[in-house]
Amino acid sequence: MKQLEQKILEEGIVLNENVLKVDSFLNHQVDPQLMFSMGQAFAAFFEGKGITKVITLESSGIAPAVMTALQMNVPLLFARKRKSLTLKDDLYTEKIYSFTKQEESEVTVSRKFLEAKDRVLIIDDFLANGDAALGLARIAEQAGASVAGIGIVIEKAFQPGRNKLIELGYLVHSLARVASLTGGKVTFAPDLSGADSSN
Repeated sequence: MKQLEQKILEEGIVLNENVLKVDSFLNHQVDPQLMFSMGQAFAAFFEGKGITKVITLESSGIAPAVMTALQMNVPLLFARKRKSLTLKDDLYTEKIYSFTKQEESEVTVSRKFLEAKDRVLIIDDFLANGDAALGLARIAEQAGASVAGIGIVIEKAFQPGRNKLIELGYLVHSLARVASLTGGKVTFAPDLSGADSSN
């Protein structure tokens, strides 16, 4: 997605060879117009997959996921990372390791919002080692739901996440694929889908 790649080049900050900071438009301050365009791109790619629900992790996945759900006219469900007084019982629970934060979180989804009849689209902001997407897929599978696909805003193509997900049989679509962050410079990898190359 050219619009997203341009935004990364203009505003992304390379912290080191593994970490790209995009807090000016994605995971602290949010660019709503860009999120809307990303929602359109995800909805177009996954059209016809019978998706009944979009699922993501709080909090950085919520903005692109809600725009995707809006375009698809389905609910958005986000897994919560923190314990809540109102969300204590009857939960699907999974442990997820965050590459960026270097910590493990226990994430939860209420059983009343995810059912065996659901076909879910997982949306996540970054794909590095694939742990977040896999954790959400495991939550869907606990419910007996099927995973129709996994949409990623920014994939770090030099890390093993995509291959791990593909090997497990998941359909993965990334809007921007970063080949390298070496020397403080963002280099993009080719789009693998061909579906959004005109964006």
